[in-house]
Amino acid sequence: MTTTRAEAIPEAGSLEHSDAIELLGLVAQLEHVAFARLAADSALAPTIEQRLELSRFASAAVERRDRVLARITEIGGDPVAAVRQYDDVLDDFDARTPPGSWWERLLKAYVGYGVADDFCRLAAEGLDAGSRAVVLEVLDDASHAELAVAELDAAGSADGVLTARLALWGRRLVGEALGVVQRLLVQRPALVRLVSVGSDAAPANPPTKLFGELTAQHTRRMSRLGLTA
Repeated sequence: MTTTRAEAIPEAGSLEHSDAIELLGLVAQLEHVAFARLAADSALAPTIEQRLELSRFASAAVERRDRVLARITEIGGDPVAAVRQYDDVLDDFDARTPPGSWWERLLKAYVGYGVADDFCRLAAEGLDAGSRAVVLEVLDDASHAELAVAELDAAGSADGVLTARLALWGRRLVGEALGVVQRLLVQRPALVRLVSVGSDAAPANPPTKLFGELTAQHTRRMSRLGLTA
């Protein structure tokens, strides 16, 4: 009998969810980092309107994080341990990409951290249905992205020099962000398995389509801003 892809993915309660817990822990950590970043952005934003909006986004990130933690508990995992293993996942990326202006900070949030979100979406295709739904719903909140796009588009349309600088900054960000993904795949076999299931690739081989898709998503983000990827 031929086993379909849907049948190959375990549902809650049938098999151990160790691979799912690995990805859920990463998503929860990214939302926790987003909370801290958005809170810091709120303090640095140039206008009171931006400060208020960013503080709301920070609060929403906590709610999203806790939804993921609840799912980890539902499938028998330890949420604290699941998040702890990714405690330094973005430390090197942040150390290598310190923004030099408010505009660079906005683009880093939209483009740089966007790569990590895209990776999690692609890996989520290998999850059980319940976990996949939680991840995709959590990552579907585009409120902060829309703010970044509106602000950057308005600033760039009036300043050609800024546009050129941001295009270079975006290329640097995506290179560093793809490096984070590469390290995750080397260090976390569970994530490779999830990507392989989601892309119908052979588990023994690297997910060859992954980086092409991540790059394409980056290009689309940059195009929204009128920037060359």
